[in-house]
Amino acid sequence: MNSTPRLRIPVSDEDHSIGPKNAPLELVEYGDYECPFCRRARGVTQQLTEELGDDLLYVFRNFPLAEIHPHAMNAAKAAEAAGLQGQFWEMHDMLFENQENLDDESLLSYATAHGLDPRQFVRDMNNSKVEKRILSDFQGGARSGVNGTPAFFINGFRYDGDWSYDSLSSVLTRLLRKSA
Repeated sequence: MNSTPRLRIPVSDEDHSIGPKNAPLELVEYGDYECPFCRRARGVTQQLTEELGDDLLYVFRNFPLAEIHPHAMNAAKAAEAAGLQGQFWEMHDMLFENQENLDDESLLSYATAHGLDPRQFVRDMNNSKVEKRILSDFQGGARSGVNGTPAFFINGFRYDGDWSYDSLSSVLTRLLRKSA
C-alpha cells in the first residue's frame, strides 16, 4: 500500500464519521449520491461498520461528479443541509435508497420525512457555507488522486482494489491483525 497515493486532507472532527476517532482502522470514502456504484458501496460500508464496530472509523466525503450526474451536487447539498440539523447520516442513507429521485421536490420531501425544518433546510441548501464544504471535500479528493467514485482510502492510503464486501473486509481484517 505504500506506493499508492495518500490522503492529502487528514480526517478531522469536521468530517462526517461513524466510529471512534481513535479506531485502529480508518476508511475514508469519496462518493457521489447519484453514482450507482456508490449506492452499492453503501451496503458494503454499512456491513463493515457493523462488523468491525469500534475498530473502524468510517468517513464519507462528497465528490459529486456533476458533469455526468446532474443531481449529484444538490443531493450533496441536501445531505450537508440535513447535517446542520443533526441528520446527515439519515439523509445520506435516504439519498442512496432513493437514488432515482434526487430532484429538488424529492429532496425536500426526504427532509420533511425526517422531521427537519423545511425552511431551514432550503436556506441551508442554498447557503454558501454548505457549497464551500462540498467544494472542500471535492478539492481534497482531487488532490489525493480521486477521479471517480467510489474512491476509498484505508489508513491514509488509496485503496484501488475490489471494493466488494469480501475484499474490503479481508484487507481491513488483515490490517487489524497487524496492528494488534
